Amino acid sequence: MEYRTLGHTDIKVSSICLGTMTWGQQNTEAEGHEQIDYALAMGINFLDTAEMYAVPPKAETQGSTERIIGTWLEKSGKRDDIILATKVAGRADFDWMRDDGAKAQQTRPQIEEAINKSLTRLKTDYIDLYQLHWPDRPMKLFGSNFSYTHISDEINRIEDILEVLGDLQKSGKVRHFGLSNETPWGIMKFLHHAEIKGLPRMVSVQNAYNLINRVYEMGSSEIYFHENVGLLAYSPLAQGYLSGKYQNGALPKGSRKELFNRLQRYETPGADNAIESYLAIAKKYGIDVSQLANQFVTTRPFVTSNIIGATTMAQLKLAVTSVDVDLTDEIVAEIEAVHARAPNVCP
Repeated sequence: MEYRTLGHTDIKVSSICLGTMTWGQQNTEAEGHEQIDYALAMGINFLDTAEMYAVPPKAETQGSTERIIGTWLEKSGKRDDIILATKVAGRADFDWMRDDGAKAQQTRPQIEEAINKSLTRLKTDYIDLYQLHWPDRPMKLFGSNFSYTHISDEINRIEDILEVLGDLQKSGKVRHFGLSNETPWGIMKFLHHAEIKGLPRMVSVQNAYNLINRVYEMGSSEIYFHENVGLLAYSPLAQGYLSGKYQNGALPKGSRKELFNRLQRYETPGADNAIESYLAIAKKYGIDVSQLANQFVTTRPFVTSNIIGATTMAQLKLAVTSVDVDLTDEIVAEIEAVHARAPNVCP
């Protein structure tokens, strides 16, 4: 397992991060613990969760993933072996996350309530990486990354959010901070306010990145090279579509689409043909297509860690051992040729 530096910190994280968002809904506590044990045995030291998880978000399962990680930490006593990342929700209509029934947004009272609850569920007194799950300003997200539609000027100012984060850092509750589902403009504004006001500097951004969604490359990747804000890439398999399991209208029993019917982001015009092309490359070179997709993400120069996720141990083992795949220049050239024909079909 390769280890990479997290932003400007002295923290080394594994190039594969264990994502956990299904725990507490699709996966049981015992299955979550089994996944962590296997991940650690394979050299993974990085876990990612969020106060909102499990997904899809709902009041009944909110916080369940953090609780499962917390019971593992309590049982194992291995807190020092883990780089632990979680997230606070951004502006949303969820009215079941805060004690007063307020809709979610990143105000001082809500951020402070969120971190304290996360620490309690996780059974720890500090978070290594605390991330803003999505921008607090009103905007289109999750499938609308090509264009910006101005919705409202009503925002919690970035500098105000950073001041709250600075206080969390001074209290010892959080070591470092990151962004998630953020735009190039947003990343740079956070860095700007941090620099001019001496506030916490973001060390990472967690955005979707995979073979059929490489929007991150169109602006944000430059920020990595100039500002050292690395990508924590999520959805490397496009929520399972890049495993090929949904091709030709297939609907595997127990799959996320069969259970929740909410993966339309990956059903855009041209998506099937692009995925078929990547399936053909994997077949040509005798590589499992999910391992091809994962290793492509892991080996990009701007990726700090690839956040993999699985609901079965078989899926998890395929994802983790993808680091052993030899992604030759010839294979990458064929991937790039498909991307040139069908770029970012599922932004």
